[in-house]
Amino acid sequence: MTCVFCAIVADDEPRSVVFEDDLTLAFMDIMPVTLGHLLIVPKEHATYLADLPEGTAEAMIRTATRCAAALRASSLRTEGINLFLADGAAAGQEVFHTHLHVLPRFRGDGFDLRIRYDPPPARRTLDAQAAEISELL
Repeated sequence: MTCVFCAIVADDEPRSVVFEDDLTLAFMDIMPVTLGHLLIVPKEHATYLADLPEGTAEAMIRTATRCAAALRASSLRTEGINLFLADGAAAGQEVFHTHLHVLPRFRGDGFDLRIRYDPPPARRTLDAQAAEISELL
């Protein structure tokens, strides 16, 4: 099956482009959470965040920063901005081409993230987790 975001990057699918550079493409989401909802994708296919080529994640954030500033300056209702990236099915990723959502937000927009925090772990647990992750870097 063809990746829909690869097809959008190749201009083989309809798209409403906001910004493009050598590494990224920013375009309007066809199923927006709020008006002005943008998607930023790397031009090179990468399924997960860790699969991105060197420098591409940084380019995605630079593009998101520029788009967020443009949204705030636009006539679209933008009292705040959320950036959202789902990495893997368990995180809610539905299209398996890394993508970053740029969501204009305003009070009462209907978007809600409900978070249930686990009880705080002991410092020794946090230290052990930090050491394991650090070693793998």
